[in-house]
Amino acid sequence: MSFPQPTRILAIRHGETAWNVDTRIQGHLDIPLNDTGRRQAQRLAAALADEPLHAVYSSDLSRAHQTATALAGAIGLPVRAVPGLRERAFGHFEGRTFREIEAQWPDQAQRWRQRDPDFCPAGGESLTSFYARVIEQAQTLATAHAGQTIALVAHGGVLDCLYRAATRVDLKAPRTWELANASINRLLHTPEGFTLVGWADTQHLQDLALDEFADGATR
Repeated sequence: MSFPQPTRILAIRHGETAWNVDTRIQGHLDIPLNDTGRRQAQRLAAALADEPLHAVYSSDLSRAHQTATALAGAIGLPVRAVPGLRERAFGHFEGRTFREIEAQWPDQAQRWRQRDPDFCPAGGESLTSFYARVIEQAQTLATAHAGQTIALVAHGGVLDCLYRAATRVDLKAPRTWELANASINRLLHTPEGFTLVGWADTQHLQDLALDEFADGATR
């Protein structure tokens, strides 16, 4: 009996945006890369120019799609836009900074920071539904490329879900791993699920890496 070969996954967060710098929640709002983000995308593309990729998938939001376009252009592949790889929808939090959210909705901010899996900002997604959406989409793409290597260019929240799936970390557990802009993160997928291979490679970025959630704020 033959078994499907594992799919090798490069999970990549989009390059920096002005709203990352401002710690402003983007969610489903379509914010483009800033100048630093565009430089990060070019360095990412150069770092992975010799990677044997078979497909490049991206969130359809421009910050991820621009990052993926730089990568795909360096290796001669098209970018396949996938709405299922979008960031978590944050409803009325979107467009506001961490401090503005805490000032306007302190009770909601506390539930958000404590990673309440059932908390859903008005018009947004709960952690539970977001995680289910991301993992289902990633599994679908990985299964379609058994034995191959693919890139998934997405968002910090998406990468957080993939890390938790690969390491079996509970949704409610505080994050202790990096989610830097334009970082390279490696996983394997088999019918048994995801496995972590390597995380938070930012050597190609030198002084350009940013993780605006490093102070403990959560998505």
